[in-house]
Amino acid sequence: MKIALVTDAWQPQVNGVVTTLVELVREIRAAGHEVSVIEPGQFRTRPCPGYKGIDLAIRPGKQVARMLDEIAPDAIHVATEGPLGWAARGHCRKRGWQFTTAFHTRFPEILHAAAKIPLSWGYALFRHFHSASSGVMVPTQGVLRMLEQRGFRNLRSWTHGVDTNLFSFSERPAAHDELDALTRPVSLFVGRVSYEKNIEAFLSMDFPGTKVVCGVGPLEASFKQRFTDVRWMGVLPREKLAKVYAAADVFVFPSRSETFGLVMLEAMACGTPVAAYPVDGPLEVLGDGSGRVLGGVLHEDLQAASFAALGVSRHEARARALDFSWQQATQVFIGHLVDARGGLSQNRHTDDRVVTSLSSSR
Repeated sequence: MKIALVTDAWQPQVNGVVTTLVELVREIRAAGHEVSVIEPGQFRTRPCPGYKGIDLAIRPGKQVARMLDEIAPDAIHVATEGPLGWAARGHCRKRGWQFTTAFHTRFPEILHAAAKIPLSWGYALFRHFHSASSGVMVPTQGVLRMLEQRGFRNLRSWTHGVDTNLFSFSERPAAHDELDALTRPVSLFVGRVSYEKNIEAFLSMDFPGTKVVCGVGPLEASFKQRFTDVRWMGVLPREKLAKVYAAADVFVFPSRSETFGLVMLEAMACGTPVAAYPVDGPLEVLGDGSGRVLGGVLHEDLQAASFAALGVSRHEARARALDFSWQQATQVFIGHLVDARGGLSQNRHTDDRVVTSLSSSR
């Protein structure tokens, strides 16, 4: 099968969406399919206002149309709602092609936090974007229900995975040249230092030991001035980041607006337990569906969750991460794709022939 993946989020950007898509492409190719990625590095770009390190394509419509025509894909997936996503959406509609989309990030909340744009406006725009999709892939049941309540249709559950080889298990906090000299316990945050991550809840938390932050973002400079006792490590290559995860005592995830939270899985794969709020994302990653929380602690008091997480078995954290494999996540993704020139019926169970043909290599 020949797949076109269109995304405004790609390397060298560093975030969970990029990690998810890079791993997805690797697994799809390993399964014998052909994937062509249309991403910002192929276009003239300009920085996204307020988000250093994220570049957006400038007027990409004609080039995206030409690229899609040349690829002639069997299936098209539009991963993001940026300039490339809109351009691909427009060309698919012009050609009468079916395509799928994904809801990776709660951008309406980000726009509200950064620019006070009403949530209703942001979700109206996103609802319009995804209304043309034959299947909107959503990472958690909580987000799926939220989008249903906001009028989104054709929603499909698609959880993510973690590379358990790269993020390998350490039975106790691993030795680390930079972290060994820090006062224990080491509490770790990994992610963009930006509005939607609610990182101030972590930085201002009254917690012993040393707080460590891996990431950059628009709030970094001001927080560095305010929280001088924090160890700021910036953006690390994934191999080095894995070693930091393994050396930490607890991973703190303060976001309340995450659609999934891949960094939690990466931490748990290394054996580091997670402290988080009981909200979408953490509930999906740590909750097993029966009311149990595995691999960490969820609590409305982030400090209490962090203290309690120190007592969670590193073996339990690793075991929970193993429930999320990229192979399984990729199979689900492929099953949700649609024939670009035919599409699936509204009731996916009534036309298994399309799924079968799309899931087999050509």
